[in-house]
Amino acid sequence: MKRHRNGEIWNFESQTPAAGAGVILGLDGGTTSTVCVCLPVAMPPAGPLPNPLPILSRAVAGCSNHNSVGETAARETLQEVMAQALSKACSSRAAVQAVCLAVSGVNHPMDQQRLLDWLRDIFPSHVKFYVENDAVAALASGTMGKLHGCVLIAGTGTIAYGFTEDGREARAAGAGPILGDWGSGYGIAAQALTAVMRAHDGRGPQTKLTKNILDILGLSSPDELIGWTYADPSWARIAALVPVVVSSAEDGDEVANRILYDSVQELADSVIAVVRRLRLCGKDGGDTFPLVMVGGVLEANKRWDIGKEVINCISKVYPGADPIRPKVEPAVGAALLAWNHYIKEL
Repeated sequence: MKRHRNGEIWNFESQTPAAGAGVILGLDGGTTSTVCVCLPVAMPPAGPLPNPLPILSRAVAGCSNHNSVGETAARETLQEVMAQALSKACSSRAAVQAVCLAVSGVNHPMDQQRLLDWLRDIFPSHVKFYVENDAVAALASGTMGKLHGCVLIAGTGTIAYGFTEDGREARAAGAGPILGDWGSGYGIAAQALTAVMRAHDGRGPQTKLTKNILDILGLSSPDELIGWTYADPSWARIAALVPVVVSSAEDGDEVANRILYDSVQELADSVIAVVRRLRLCGKDGGDTFPLVMVGGVLEANKRWDIGKEVINCISKVYPGADPIRPKVEPAVGAALLAWNHYIKEL
């Protein structure tokens, strides 16, 4: 276990007991924020989990998607949030038994291996590590640590991810805004910005989005949107305009409504593609399967409920979809996933 150049973040360990009670770390890392929770290892391995779960601590930091901020900054965020969680729990790395990092941008075995090698350099040799895409933590948050079913995440970005009980997995979307996550918050807001520019140029219909977006940004002309957009084209900053699109749609704007309806279909298509590939609905298409719904885009508004519309689209094809709104956050799902793996290996 080496001491990194920013190893001072672990200085608190000198004030903690050398051998405390065993703990599990679960981490959900996204484009907008990164959350780490600490759970005790000592939970009943059989029967229902405690309700509420005995969460020892929770820590929050910034973006940990290496595709968005670079690998160095992403790792600094990961290390910072894990150290904060352990410090708040009055624990240390010596007490950690298992860690699950579920991070957006982990899309390939090479991504996983780099993070695994990095974790082994930080923690003692006895610690078990599990590195997954953040969609896996979101699924586990709805199934309380079990990997079966499909999860749809629609926040700043979007991805559909599915697992079968025998370990097969499949995904759709999640390739980032350039490659077309057109159901995501970024996708919705980017289309709205495009619609404003098209209306301004005379290439598209007039829309209430123009006034509403300019007002919220404090701009006086669509021409100023160009400078605003490229001054900081971060995904989360663009996605923050989604409420303006929704309110415009609820106010009857046809352009905004079309953007939302198209996004609903995109999100539904991602889930349908995963379910079809994994045959989660069984050979005859009638089996039920958990469909975990996560992300701010899927939350209901006054009249526009994107999540409900997505479920309606999916149910027309696969009526066995059983929608689940998680009662715990994805970081807890990651911790439960690590705990389940750890108990099985024992």
